[in-house]
Amino acid sequence: MDVTVGAIDCGTNSIRLLIAEPTPDGLRDVHREMRIVRLGQGVDATGEFAPEALARTEAALSDYVDLMHGHGVDKVRMVATSAARDAGNRDEFFAMTARLLGTVSAGAVAEVITGTEEAELSFRGAVGELDSAAAPFVVVDLGGGSTELVLGGGPGHPGVTASFSADIGCVRLKERCLHSDPPTETEIAAARAVVRERLAEALQAVPVDGAHTWVGVAGTFTTLAALAHRLPVYDPAAIHLSRTAFSDLLPVCAELISMTGPERSALGPMHEGRADVIPGGAIIVEELARVMAQRAGLDELVVSEHDILDGIALSIT
Repeated sequence: MDVTVGAIDCGTNSIRLLIAEPTPDGLRDVHREMRIVRLGQGVDATGEFAPEALARTEAALSDYVDLMHGHGVDKVRMVATSAARDAGNRDEFFAMTARLLGTVSAGAVAEVITGTEEAELSFRGAVGELDSAAAPFVVVDLGGGSTELVLGGGPGHPGVTASFSADIGCVRLKERCLHSDPPTETEIAAARAVVRERLAEALQAVPVDGAHTWVGVAGTFTTLAALAHRLPVYDPAAIHLSRTAFSDLLPVCAELISMTGPERSALGPMHEGRADVIPGGAIIVEELARVMAQRAGLDELVVSEHDILDGIALSIT
């Protein structure tokens, strides 16, 4: 009997579901969905989950559980990342996930994984379809609260060789630095200084100099790629494994930072829950592109629709 697995990635900004069936060639998608719930709302400032953020997350997870029941999921794994590592009232969150997930698989509960585990799962999901001749890969998973840099896939090292979880993300950067709409030059400079400081620490742990391919995963990267390729609406099939030259990527970043929230929301590929935080993500991408060009001589970004969610699913097959 075929085993159907459910993977849930609960981050600072979004909660995502993948229902998949293992095949000899990897995974076959049965259902894939993302919702913006902003679980990390205010965590950077208060140290706790906001009641309304927990309620949004519970509503989305309840719907995901119904979907898993409908598709006959046998195994489920839910991973919670940056926000759940930081929140003082996380016990309330875990009790809610245990109550809901336990109806799918006895004893299932959200796991708070380390930055290293997060990096390894993201890497596994992101590079599974890439030609090994393009290695070593630098995979960057840019989330709401943290950004993972992962190096791997070089000669004799098919897996991860170095990783680091940097304490920056599009939501965290907005709440810490980008208070105006659009952000002021002073706010942008402050945000850029924070990003450079965090990236300097990350680059001591992850030597990107020898990388041959930069792979970006998660919503900031996929949205930027869609805009750079001038898609009228978001199209995952067109974005998956697409390549975007820095000469096309960086003007999109600059434009998004200078726009107002309503202007960003009006863009066809923009998810309504991402428009207010993507300037922070764009600043992080600008700084990463500068590093990749200077240190590794790279001039393009490869974007993968497959990421930590796929790594989670593969881990339970």
